[in-house]
Amino acid sequence: MYDEAMIERPAKEDYYLNIARVVSQRSTCLKVLIGAIIVKEDQIIAAGYVGAPRHTRSSLDHGFCLRQKLGIPSGAQYELCRSVHAEQNAIINAARAGVSLLGGDMFIFGENRESGGTIFAFPCFICKKMIINAGLERVVVSRPGERSAERFEIFRVSEWAREWREQDILEDSVRYGRKE
Repeated sequence: MYDEAMIERPAKEDYYLNIARVVSQRSTCLKVLIGAIIVKEDQIIAAGYVGAPRHTRSSLDHGFCLRQKLGIPSGAQYELCRSVHAEQNAIINAARAGVSLLGGDMFIFGENRESGGTIFAFPCFICKKMIINAGLERVVVSRPGERSAERFEIFRVSEWAREWREQDILEDSVRYGRKE
């Protein structure tokens, strides 16, 4: 007989972030590994990682990052990046499968490719706008931390929309992985 009290199960947030971590391992960005999954009614309905569009060459294939080569600072001019963000790919993959995202949650895990350290995987403005329009409810992102409660942060998408209605997008309190 086993003792149920002795069996530890991860919290749902840790469980889904661990799956997003595995998805991130497919990333083709030379700087970061990012994976995103979308969960609805406790079922994974889509996944995506940061990578070049289907059937095109990635930064890994080329052996260099175009934005770094052009001296573009992190967080600027994403349109010149070869990659599609993980959040975007998860939303696109759900659309390709004909799956509704309304009311779902997105889990995003990020890791620095060089150091292997977990990063605060907060969506950029473009991804944030897509998440709002996709009708997702929550976004759970990884962040560096030792204890379980420190390893992720939960955001309510309705709060992002409310904040932007009241203050404007440029007054957003969290940008590009930094709290202002």
